[in-house]
Amino acid sequence: MTLIFHDLALILLLCVLLASAETLQGIVRATVLVPRLGKKTALKISAITGSLLALLLCAWMIPKTSLNSAAGLLLAGVILAAFMALFDVLIGRWVMKLNWEKIGRDFNPANGNYLSIALLLLITYPWVVMQILGPVDTQ
Repeated sequence: MTLIFHDLALILLLCVLLASAETLQGIVRATVLVPRLGKKTALKISAITGSLLALLLCAWMIPKTSLNSAAGLLLAGVILAAFMALFDVLIGRWVMKLNWEKIGRDFNPANGNYLSIALLLLITYPWVVMQILGPVDTQ
């Protein structure tokens, strides 16, 4: 039971770290990239850098968990993706005061937004990390 609580606590910490990092990246995209490169190019660049950032954060935190099965690692990825989707919706709705239609467009790759693709990739990152790094001895 202690290991399950420990793993859940680490995954929730990773959720907060991802949300913080993605928020900062969004600010940089809006203030630096969009004025210089335009919205479409800025979104493409931030999709790549955001995914790399998420992968790096997973590489730092996931080996600290006791998760070692594909199912457990994919469940961790689902938790991360669900948290980030909910975070994006809440930020869009209550902080940025966006309507539901605009929030929905942010998840649609046909509109040049790659959030849904990034969330699908995020589901796989804990498993990918453990395939690359393998279990890490923390003792």
